[in-house]
Amino acid sequence: MDVNQPKQEHLLALKVMRLTKPTLFTNVPVTCEERDLPGDLFNQLMKEDPSTVKGAEILMLGEMLTLPQNFGLYCMRENTVPSFPSLSCSVRNIFLGETFSSYISVHNDSNQVVKDILVKADLQTSSQRLNLSASSAAVAELKPDCCIDDVIHHEVKEIGTHILVCAVSYTTQAGEKMYFRKFFKFQVLKPLDVKTKFYNAESDLSSVTDEVFLEAQIQNITTSPMFMEKVSLEPSIMYNVAELNTVNKAGESMSTFGSRTYLQPMDTRQYLYCLKPKQEFAEKAGVIKGVTVIGKLDIVWKTNLGERGRLQTSQLQRMAPGYGDVRLSLETIPDTVNLEEPFDITCKITNCSSERTMDLILEMCNTNSIHWCGVSGRQLGKLHPSSSLHLALTLLSSVQGLQSVSGLRLTDTFLKRTYEYDDIAQVCVVSSEVKEES
Repeated sequence: MDVNQPKQEHLLALKVMRLTKPTLFTNVPVTCEERDLPGDLFNQLMKEDPSTVKGAEILMLGEMLTLPQNFGLYCMRENTVPSFPSLSCSVRNIFLGETFSSYISVHNDSNQVVKDILVKADLQTSSQRLNLSASSAAVAELKPDCCIDDVIHHEVKEIGTHILVCAVSYTTQAGEKMYFRKFFKFQVLKPLDVKTKFYNAESDLSSVTDEVFLEAQIQNITTSPMFMEKVSLEPSIMYNVAELNTVNKAGESMSTFGSRTYLQPMDTRQYLYCLKPKQEFAEKAGVIKGVTVIGKLDIVWKTNLGERGRLQTSQLQRMAPGYGDVRLSLETIPDTVNLEEPFDITCKITNCSSERTMDLILEMCNTNSIHWCGVSGRQLGKLHPSSSLHLALTLLSSVQGLQSVSGLRLTDTFLKRTYEYDDIAQVCVVSSEVKEES
């Protein structure tokens, strides 16, 4: 048998083309002043150019549309190891979150009637193989100069190398079964760079100490501008979310980014969200303490001529705040107090453990500026899991200025474990004379 015999020619031809929307035609305006040598020649030529905008000939964008000039896919030989050829692709890139559309056509180039034609299209990614064919049924026959057309769509959800595998099988008039396939390789790029930061609110008001602030930085890393249609946060079941990306102006809610939410190439935009635990979970300190899953971002954008893309991040996770087993927060504290005059504060002590009861003792330790009034080392009693108690304390400051409230210590007698609390809050201390004048 001759191993170098020529490969058998097939009766059918397969054509594959990526479907993309056209782009606006661009030209390079060439102009000069009337006193220059060409005079008004360049300006007149631009006015006669059908691709320019009448009355605005010096604009680079014209009124005409440009269709894609090539397939936009790398074609490889059958049964070869996929690799990039040296040819570069000049059409717009395919980005994660966009919809990949392709036109597949099988044409009968012969003068014979071909039977039992089956066209199959699969998309091979780094992790899976997907069947994109609209129908798995075979076409009974295909006459000469006739074709079978199909359009496939797929929302791209992975970055990296993708291979479109198109396989065609058919039967000739002589009853011989034929089969061939082609590979089309393309790269999927990342359109956005998303970075997130979490801030666990530590306020002197217990109603907001469980708040979580999310800052999302979104950068356009493509080469064309984007219209940001929607950037929202879908919270987990334990949280409610409030968007902080609008301002109230004349009774209307307006975006902080203005009416035109375009994101230019390599530009970055920051979005801010506030998450508060739902009421049924806010009362369970031990549950909220261990929650790390916050939610996920849903981003929708449009590019040239309205092509839409959408990305959803994976579940965003934060580091759980290190409250320990016992959490101490301030309910009330005055903004300004008089020097060397007692003032009252209200503390809230919470047992963050979901399993064991604590027996607590409160100790108050004076600092250089803060002096506690009352008995130190008093018994607070038993505190059951996920429960709280409120405690009124009195103290005074011997130093003016912004002073830090510190020096509280809780001891669990059951486990012989001590918890110290410094820099609980800050208070402004002024002399009585200054306060009277103000």
